[in-house]
Amino acid sequence: MEIRRSLDYQHVYLHYLPLERYFLCIVARYLNGDGFIITAYVTDKIKEGETVWRR
Repeated sequence: MEIRRSLDYQHVYLHYLPLERYFLCIVARYLNGDGFIITAYVTDKIKEGETVWRR
C-alpha cells in the first residue's frame, strides 16, 4: 500500500493497493477535514508524486 500526493493538485492523493500484476489506484481529494473518492482504476504503473505514506 502506498499513498502519493498529486503533482498537479495539492489536495488530491493517489492510494495504490498492489494486486497480483497491477495496482488498484483510488484517487481521493481532501479539503477542510473532509474527503471523498474521485475515481478508482486498475493500472500497471505508479504515477510520480510525493510519497506520503508507505507500508
